[in-house]
Amino acid sequence: MLLLIVSLILILVNAEVAQPAVPSFDQLASIRLDDILLAEPRPTPGRSIFFHETSCFDPRTNQYNLPKLNARQACAIESAALHNPDFQVFVLFADPKYRVTPKGLNSSHQQPFIDVILSYSNVHLRRVNVWRYAAGTPMEEWLRNGDLLRSQHLVSHVSDFLRYLTLFRYGGLYLDMDVVVLQKMEDLPPNYTGAESDSMLAAGVMNLAATGIGHEIAELCLRDFQLNFNGSVWAMNGPGVITRVAQLICDTDYVALMQDDRKRCAGFKVYGRGAFYAVHSSQWRDLFEPDKLEQTLARIRYSYVVHMWNKHSSQLAIKVGSTSAYAKFAERNCPRAFHAAGEYF
Repeated sequence: MLLLIVSLILILVNAEVAQPAVPSFDQLASIRLDDILLAEPRPTPGRSIFFHETSCFDPRTNQYNLPKLNARQACAIESAALHNPDFQVFVLFADPKYRVTPKGLNSSHQQPFIDVILSYSNVHLRRVNVWRYAAGTPMEEWLRNGDLLRSQHLVSHVSDFLRYLTLFRYGGLYLDMDVVVLQKMEDLPPNYTGAESDSMLAAGVMNLAATGIGHEIAELCLRDFQLNFNGSVWAMNGPGVITRVAQLICDTDYVALMQDDRKRCAGFKVYGRGAFYAVHSSQWRDLFEPDKLEQTLARIRYSYVVHMWNKHSSQLAIKVGSTSAYAKFAERNCPRAFHAAGEYF
């Protein structure tokens, strides 16, 4: 009998030891994002929209970080997905490792705006390892020299780096995270960008085909990025790149000539300011002031995209129900993000 009791105790003890460990709360609350180079679905060449989130990028650490999106970033993504249902929308997070809180978990880490954008079937979250992403491209060797990582504007310049590299890899439409898409863009020409001023093109909205002249322009942008990179000048490596490349292929420094004579630019279309930048950066407050509503709506009447100039406006909260232009844009073009924001957007 004693032997039987001992045997039963041993069986119970072994059974307890053999039970799988209960996952920690953090393990339950987070999953890894898939690498853009490996995950399915892959970007459809020339039929995809790309956003990049680089604010958590830090090459000195190897920590797991939660990808975060605020209401305005979610609005940009949602508006692109809403108006372009036949395009796949990829949100690329630049960091060695990322985790995301799955929908439905009652977690302090839960992010409602992740749920909002994933409610659209054409939105995909991916992570980007900058070094692997550059491998096999004209940027691979240059990246190793460390100039990018010594930049005084690292977050911005990594974003510049990735937007041109993404267009080289896949073609398609790149959009800044501080835009609101106002209408369908699927039927626009395969190669285009927009003027921000009479002397500069902007890099916040760019579309390049995956082949032909579009791919050639993307490669020229990568070469220019290397040749003229300056880590101490904020705008040198974003709008400066596409402006210099357009001047080269259009054989003119005059933005007005680029807009008026498409044949001059080998099929690369330069839209006027009204298409994407109808509200200039110097007038950004017009987007947030209710008494400028009618004037601003008239200004963007024919725009495809409105740029919100996050560099200036990020600290200015909008109360839901406001009659400012931005509130009206958000309510119409990213309704799920707008209503998930709570009292302030």
